Amino acid sequence: MRRPEAQRNRNGFTLLELLVVIVIIGLLTAYVGPRYFAQVGKSQVGTAAAQIGGFGKALDQYRLDTGHYPSTEQGLNALNTRPPGEAKWQGPYLTKAVPPDPWGNAYIYKAPGEHSEYDLLSYGRDGRVGGTGEDADITNW
Repeated sequence: MRRPEAQRNRNGFTLLELLVVIVIIGLLTAYVGPRYFAQVGKSQVGTAAAQIGGFGKALDQYRLDTGHYPSTEQGLNALNTRPPGEAKWQGPYLTKAVPPDPWGNAYIYKAPGEHSEYDLLSYGRDGRVGGTGEDADITNW
């Protein structure tokens, strides 16, 4: 039995229908994509701020045990490994090694600091001093 002509043409999608669907998917991607990546940047800034806060608590515990903060030369590694000649060290003060910031750069630690007893910061996404938005420095002061 032969099918009617109208039924034969409805067995699949036409090229025009497929192109319309592809354009709609492209428009949705163009609209949602930038919003998604903006949230990723905000979460990286939040992660850096949270890590700096956690390091600050560990540094405060180090100070309670030893009577001083680690020197700039000892750095944040003093939170995991006993510095030479540090008899009162009761660490490790962190459960894991100090990770890089969310952008892959090392955190900057200075003691004594210019803004407080110690300065702890990340230079942000651009890895340079200053900046705005995601490029802004994240600090402990």
